[in-house]
This record gives sequence, structure tokens and C-alpha cells, in this order.
Amino acid sequence: MTPLSDISIRLHRDDDVVVLKRPVKAGLAFADTDGGTVTLRTDLLRGHKLATREVRDGEPLRRYGQVIGFARGDIAPGDHVHTHNLVVRDFTREHEFGTDVRTLPPVPAGEERGFLGYSRPGGRVGTRNYIAVVSSVNCSASTSQQVRARFAPEQLRRDFPGVDGVLAFTHKSGCCVQPGEPHAMLQRVLAGIARHPNIAGYVMIGLGCEGHQVSGIRADGKLDQLRPGEAAPTFLNIQQQGGVAKTIEAAAAAVARLLPVADLARRTPQPLSKLVLALNCGGSDGASGITANPALGIASDELVRHGGTSVLAETPEIYGAEHLLTRRAITREIGEKLVAHIRWWEQYVKLFGASIDNNPSPGNKEGGLTTIYEKSLGALAKGGQAPLSAVYRYAEPITAPGFAFMDTPGFDPVSMTGLVCGGANVGVFTTGRGSVYGCKPSPCLKVATTTTLYDWMRDDMDLNAGTILDGTETVEQVGQRIFEAILAMASGERTKSEAQGIGDEEFAPWILGPTF
Repeated sequence: MTPLSDISIRLHRDDDVVVLKRPVKAGLAFADTDGGTVTLRTDLLRGHKLATREVRDGEPLRRYGQVIGFARGDIAPGDHVHTHNLVVRDFTREHEFGTDVRTLPPVPAGEERGFLGYSRPGGRVGTRNYIAVVSSVNCSASTSQQVRARFAPEQLRRDFPGVDGVLAFTHKSGCCVQPGEPHAMLQRVLAGIARHPNIAGYVMIGLGCEGHQVSGIRADGKLDQLRPGEAAPTFLNIQQQGGVAKTIEAAAAAVARLLPVADLARRTPQPLSKLVLALNCGGSDGASGITANPALGIASDELVRHGGTSVLAETPEIYGAEHLLTRRAITREIGEKLVAHIRWWEQYVKLFGASIDNNPSPGNKEGGLTTIYEKSLGALAKGGQAPLSAVYRYAEPITAPGFAFMDTPGFDPVSMTGLVCGGANVGVFTTGRGSVYGCKPSPCLKVATTTTLYDWMRDDMDLNAGTILDGTETVEQVGQRIFEAILAMASGERTKSEAQGIGDEEFAPWILGPTF
């Protein structure tokens, strides 16, 4: 009889389910490792879960050795486990602090790695070389876009080959921003993008009468405190300039002055301590937590070993698995800060009559994911095994090396915007359904969870982690490939999204508070 392991993967000895590596037909029988036989009761797709043990109605069911939901009705060996018979219920999770802090092995002398980057004032290092036009308010968005349009990519490549482009960072807020954290958050976002190491210089444009004033961003973000060698920015308000047309002319002239300065920048050897990696996933499937995410965790740990920084995010998508992160916190204060963000989200969603477990998405479910707990456990694998050294608010400057967490929503553009504005100069994005996300000004690799997806969307996927399911590579081998691809990307190798010009519309600040 064919072993069950030929068609599926059991991730932990305590798991009640296995995850299928390929589609299978009802009626087929397989030999389990415990000596029993499992007969499929229905046709199943790759990435979906097959019960190998009996789970009674109301009892917890485990994958990754952790609870991913509770049985709705009795579940028998051979049953398909999915939304029809697995539900979410609140359950107690012990938030221990610092009980699973693992020291990563040091990098041997002489084996240190580096990359080629742009040295910036203040010790920052860029992986790309852009000029930015930043809108302080939605009222200046069209103006900013028209400024950007003055500098066509073909013209820039001809006249300033060392510059990657002129970008317009626009958004849908900035007028009636609520005081307190909503106002401070938008200021962090805009100051962060202005000061980003991948931005060689910038122009900031406001309207003039809005609540979120350019002058406030300048003051609170300390944008007037120029470091030696830093290009002086230009700050404009449409009303003070005398209208849109005059503002466009003034801003375009300011960009034109910045371009030859940026064009002088050259890549030089840099240590990996200057890399800040954003970890994200979207369009996940049942294979995400088996292939791409744990492989990215290997790459994340390798970067941390070399003195770099790796930052996990998407608070609603670690929900139900956060207790595994608190155990890795190097101090109780860091762990409690993470729990406080979880508690905030629980209260926040109640304000809108929603619940934090209103996830996975329809595409996630079609790919085999059933509950937020299951999705979170797989998403957490992106963070490897390194100690948790910091927890940041949304778009808060990332200042310490090591593995960290940033509080962001799960919506990909909003999450990545926070990470980038915090200082991430590279990113890796795993996907099982085929996200086509791009992330200017920071380049972002996309990693496919299956070979089928990689082959189908080869123009969009940078790396294939499906070889793990195929049995041709290990998680460690794919993780090392991702690590090498990160270094190549940081040194200037273009990603698939960059090659297709994707990433200009993905700047999406998290907007808190009512609009009135």
C-alpha cells in the first residue's frame, strides 16, 4: 500500500491532519506511519487537510503541533478538514516571556557577507536611488503626480542613468486627521518616506489649509535638521505658490536640481548590518506554511546572524500564534508590548462590529487554509527562530539590529508601507495564490509556494519554493537561495515587479480614526 507520506506532509507528530502535496481522488487508501490505513472520503486538492485521527465534536484540532480550530461535528480519519467542519473559538494561550530565546550560531571569521549599496548621510545605506515627490495631503496628490510625469523614465535613463526614477507618494488623507495617534502615525509615514535611504532627495507638497501641515511634518520629523552631505529638500504649499500650475513649475525645478546630485551616487561595498528586511505574505495557501514561509525564516535568520535586521508584521495575521513570539522575546517588556498590540486589535475591530478572526480570505480558503489560527501559524514561520529584539509601532523608525515585529494591518500595501516607512530597504513577499505586489522605493522579491504557481506566473514570481513539496530541495536549501537573492537584489539586481514597472501605486498609509 502507498505510504501516506508520498502524497502529504505531517508537520508535527501531534498533528491530527496532514497537508496534501498533490490532488487525490476519493476511495484511495494509504498507509499511515502508525500502522493504520487512511481512506479518502472525498476528492481533495493540493494544500488541503486530511484527517488522520478521530476528533470529536468540540475538541481542538492541531496542525504545527498547535490548535488551529475546533471540530464542528465528529471528524473521522479520511475526512476533509476545512470550513465545513472546523471553526474558530477563543481559547487560552499562555503568554510566556523569554522562555524560548535561541542564540543563533555566529558567522565564522572570514565568512562575513555584504552587498553593494548607496552610502547616505547619517550612516544609512540605500539599495535603490530615487527622487521623491511627497504629498502631505490628498489635495496635493494630482499636483505631485503631474510633477512626476515631467520626468519620463526614458528621459531619466538617458540623462541620469544613475537614478532609478522619480516617484510620487500620494495618499487619501491629511485634511481632517484626528489628533493623537492618527495624526502622529501619518507624520511618521511621510517623514519616514522622505528620509528613506532609497530616496536621494525629495520635494514635499501640501495645499496650505489642511490639518496635516507641511510645517508640522518638518518640525516633528526634524526634516530641517540636515546631515552633512544631505541634499536640501524643498517644501511647497499650493495656496502659497499661487495655484497648481505655479506649484508644478516650482516642484519640477526642485527635482531637476536634485537629479544631477543623485546621479553622482555610486554603489560601494556595505556590511549586512545596513540591510533592513521587510517580511510579508499575501494570497497565502495551504503550502505557505510548509514551503515559502519557513524557507524565508531560514533567510531571515541568516541575515540576523550577519548583523542585519528582519521585521515581521501583520498583527491580525499572527493572531492565535503570538504566544510563540512572546516566548522568543529577549525581555518581558518587549513581549508585553506585543501582547498589548494584540489586545488593542481585539478592541479595535469590535468598534466596527467585526472580529479579528474574520480571516482567511476566500482565496486563502480555496488554497486550503481554514482558520486565522492556521494562517497565523504559517505566517509566523517567516520570522525564523531568532530572538525577538524589538516591537515597533506602525512606521516607527527601525533602529536596532536583529529580528523585530511591527504592528500593521494584514492588508498587504498598508502593511508594507509601514515597514518601508520604518526604514526597510528590501523586502520579501511570499504568495501561494499569486500576489503581484510591488514595493517602490524598496525592491521586493516574490516567492511562490508551489512549482505550479511559479510556472504559471513566471513573469511575476522571483523564486520557487515549491521544490520543497516536489522533494528536490530542502527548506534549508531554498532558504539559502532566498538569502542569496536578497543580497543580489540589494546590490541592484532588478526584481520581477521592477522589470514590469509595478510599485508606483502601492503606497498606502494606515488611516486611523473617523472621517468627517
